[in-house]
Amino acid sequence: MTEPILEITNLSISFFVRAGEIPAVMDFSCKVMPGEAMGLVGESGCGKSTVALGVMRDLSNRGKITAGSIKFKGRELTTMSEKELRKIRGSEIAMVYQEPMASLNPAMRVGKQLMEVPILHENASVDEAYDRALEMMELVRLPDPERMMDSYPHQLSGGQQQRIVIAMALLSKPALLLMDEPTTALDVTVEAGIVDLVKELGSRFGTSMLFISHNLGLILETCDRITVMYSGEAVETGSVKDVFDRMRHPYTQGLFRSIPLPGADKYSHPLVAIPGQLPLPHERPNGCNFGPRCSFFEAGKCDVGEIRMHDTGMAESHFSRCERVAEIDWDAPPKHEGVVEATVPGETILSVDGLKKYYEVAANQMFGGGETRVVKANEEITFSAREAETVAIVGESGCGKSTLAKILLGLETATEGTVTLGNTEIGGTDIGDRDTGTISSIQMVFQNPFDTLNPSHTVGSQIVRTLERFGIGNSPKEREDRMLELLDLVKLPREFAKRMPRQLSGGQKQRIGVARAFAGAPKVVVADEPVSALDVSVQAAVTELLMDIQRASRTTMLFISHDLSVVRYIADRVVVMYLGHIVEQGTTEEVFSPPYHPYTEALLSAIPIADTKVVKKHIVLDGDIPSAMNPPSGCPFQTRCHHKSEVPGDKCETDLPATRTLTGGHRVKCHLADDILDKMEPVVALA
Repeated sequence: MTEPILEITNLSISFFVRAGEIPAVMDFSCKVMPGEAMGLVGESGCGKSTVALGVMRDLSNRGKITAGSIKFKGRELTTMSEKELRKIRGSEIAMVYQEPMASLNPAMRVGKQLMEVPILHENASVDEAYDRALEMMELVRLPDPERMMDSYPHQLSGGQQQRIVIAMALLSKPALLLMDEPTTALDVTVEAGIVDLVKELGSRFGTSMLFISHNLGLILETCDRITVMYSGEAVETGSVKDVFDRMRHPYTQGLFRSIPLPGADKYSHPLVAIPGQLPLPHERPNGCNFGPRCSFFEAGKCDVGEIRMHDTGMAESHFSRCERVAEIDWDAPPKHEGVVEATVPGETILSVDGLKKYYEVAANQMFGGGETRVVKANEEITFSAREAETVAIVGESGCGKSTLAKILLGLETATEGTVTLGNTEIGGTDIGDRDTGTISSIQMVFQNPFDTLNPSHTVGSQIVRTLERFGIGNSPKEREDRMLELLDLVKLPREFAKRMPRQLSGGQKQRIGVARAFAGAPKVVVADEPVSALDVSVQAAVTELLMDIQRASRTTMLFISHDLSVVRYIADRVVVMYLGHIVEQGTTEEVFSPPYHPYTEALLSAIPIADTKVVKKHIVLDGDIPSAMNPPSGCPFQTRCHHKSEVPGDKCETDLPATRTLTGGHRVKCHLADDILDKMEPVVALA
């Protein structure tokens, strides 16, 4: 077929509310050819999901297509009746949403939900529908498909739920699959498996895809072409290779400079955040929407009239919505304020030695009775962190990272072992029994900035309350002045003190979270996934802010994350956790270079890297992380290890490996012999 499966031309979508019309998408065009995957990228609020909902004609009673055309297999979708749309939705066009539990009925077994697709769309019999659902469960590589068919959604892990939703979408062999951030909430290893699955099934069924994501590395791995959106408009489109290697719009360039690609260095080559923030729909500027944030803006040219898409002249079908596309030196390196001097770590501030945290859980805890079982959340955790040092703690969900953070903060107490802050043992002391000085000495920046602020109080009053609790300042005036200094520290205007949290963007809320964490001059700050909920452009700004404050105050930072790209950029040392154990630790250079623990090797392979010059080893882990209530015998990683066959006998299954030192401070907990570890090749290399 030479005709596109999906052809969107000059599409405009608006939402009509009390305040009037809010244009969400304007003059948007793109094509998806048969068997092709088109990536749609941009910041939150740029209109990506609205485009997908427009294709599905699922815009609620407030949304309306105000102009343009959407053709599917040559048929105009914008004028179709509801009856015609029902025949296409779910059969010829299917959609996978960001949150799998929002797509699954919690009261129905998984098998019945899958069987509905062929029964409703193809009038299949119950037996035929069951057989087809079971076959699709096997294709999406779910273990024990028959048991899964009989399970409820809440009995499955996040990765398994997402595979069920993908199976449901592909059951009718649709011609077009819309995927809206399908891996955002998943661990990086699970994400790698889902991406592998999507590519394989797309190729098998010849399905075309519109893949929505803010992760440029993921787009590189899954898509043939890319469209970059900003403030409701497509600003650049072309093949993935053309756009990645020869970007021709300042916004696209800004996105790439905001992410830590190989070669980025926090001292010599820091990230460059995009200044400002996405304009609200009713505050868009004249001319180019990106103009107020663009370093190439030229008055009288970029702010006059409507900006159209221009052929870049670089490659076929490579277009950019930039008036200066032919004038800008796109190869010029970014301007840095100067090389930052490397921080020299000081004395050990935090020391964790032989830490264990066990929970006793009754089988029927609500009503009492039943067998009591032990959850081993942390096992023999030993590491230290020095003054002004950043120690990253990485691993999948369920590995014990957050439990460790809770013990450090006093929200939980250790079962065994010690946690020493300075000269004080804090592992056995609950938060209620800690003195003010200890509490202010170890603070936290939380993952979700939306849940950490009181919606009923102004931003300034919440920072002042923190200062009051820590006994900082002798009068309300002194605390007020200190609050304003903290706003300066996190680079927010002082007038924000009078704003309510709802008036702030996600990035601004996270800056307030950082201001509160540093209010009491802490010795240690625990940053739990502090940038994972933010757009890539905002991630860069918050990451640089954290490092700037840390350098100035010489605070120790424990950076908890599953994003190894950010970890490689920000961390001085790395601790890798799996099922409550530390399986590897060392300097960032040691952990990111061979030899690796097999789990670290798989984590590195799973990182989506937005660089066409990078070649990666392909390692996809089978299965999910085991339950801490029923961990495997021997090595905790042996049920998923791709190197298990290289260890003689059944040692991996029977014996817990000892932690051994390879070089310097590089330590691994693994049975692999030294000669096998020495032969390991780099996971990530330049082509």
